[in-house]
Amino acid sequence: MSGHSKWATTKRAKAITDSKRSAAFTKITNLITMAAREKGGDINTNFSLRVAVEKGRAANMPKDNIERAIKRGTGELAGNAIEELYYEGVGPAQVQFVIKCVTDSRNRAAASIRHAFSKHGGSLGSVLWNFDLKGIVRIDSKEIIDGKFDINQSELDLIDCGAEDIQNDAEGVTVITAVTDLQKVKNFFDIRNVAVASADIEYLAKECVDVSDAEMNKVEKFIDVLEDDEDVSDYFTNLK
Repeated sequence: MSGHSKWATTKRAKAITDSKRSAAFTKITNLITMAAREKGGDINTNFSLRVAVEKGRAANMPKDNIERAIKRGTGELAGNAIEELYYEGVGPAQVQFVIKCVTDSRNRAAASIRHAFSKHGGSLGSVLWNFDLKGIVRIDSKEIIDGKFDINQSELDLIDCGAEDIQNDAEGVTVITAVTDLQKVKNFFDIRNVAVASADIEYLAKECVDVSDAEMNKVEKFIDVLEDDEDVSDYFTNLK
């Protein structure tokens, strides 16, 4: 999704209410389990698992929950099989969506996504042609204000690590990389003790659209439905 929308999502996640905490924990638990299943339970050698565990810690997920999720992934504990699914479609105001689900029920996820599009005036359909898969690292503006990170002094070093684009605005810094360079850029910040707001592989739109305030209200209602869905791990749009 666009930088503006993703920053808004990140800030909403920080202020998550108790009523939504369970859904958030379920999403992160599934991510941790799947990452551990695919590449093992050691966060030092499994970058995807490390990122998922950091999401859990940022959401104040109890340590026991994280450890159980890892053990389910490695087969030490029993549990339903988790799989990653993607759905494409056009939502309200003709905004394109790519939706990532991490779920233990393919049928449930498909039904809920189809219903969400239909209820909000959209439909499933091919939009992936308008998106590139990229590594995205975000640094909150607080890290810059506190003097922990100076983009001007670090730009060349980031490019050497694989940064393809560096965007700086009021909300923070967004570094865009090839998927293969995401870990190097994340490590760049870790070594310097700069807190990373998010580091993940995302679909980035090639062509973006503007919508009116009235249309944005409809889009945000659709996004709220996605964020409340335990099967939806992430979503990406072509909103500016």
